Amino acid sequence: MLLRRVVRGDRAAFDELYRRHATWITLRLRRRTRDEDLVTEALQDTFLTVWRSAGSYAGRGEVAGWLWTIAGSRLIDGVRRRSRRVESVGEPHEDLVTTPSAEDEAMVPLYDARLAAALKGLAPELREVLQATVLDGLTSREAAVLLGIPEGTVKTRVRRARGTLREAMS
Repeated sequence: MLLRRVVRGDRAAFDELYRRHATWITLRLRRRTRDEDLVTEALQDTFLTVWRSAGSYAGRGEVAGWLWTIAGSRLIDGVRRRSRRVESVGEPHEDLVTTPSAEDEAMVPLYDARLAAALKGLAPELREVLQATVLDGLTSREAAVLLGIPEGTVKTRVRRARGTLREAMS
């Protein structure tokens, strides 16, 4: 297995792993943000993490699912770092300033509380597929590989979760 060779420090194996996965990871990251610098940073951090901790891969599911989990986490870390950097002295850049409408501000606490309660009420297996497909942006097939369940089961659980949430939110 390629990853086992990476664990042993095989640079050629790492290069091959990068060649096989960097393009699709980059495309997936671009779906989550239009900030090309952030995409590049997350991709580099992903493969740096893989190089340093390939031995932590537990062998469950596909390597691609493990890589995407790391990439998604690195993207979130990058967004958090950038949001802290925005706090600067001087005139704010107009693209960085967003003001929610009064209606949005009034609805957020109510909506967030209802959504949080609805999500908390979901069965763990339904929350798990929503995490993979909605938050992580995986396709049904990718989520199936990552979760180790059939693709049809992922689709069924997503449908059930959405129906349950729709009922709870109405």
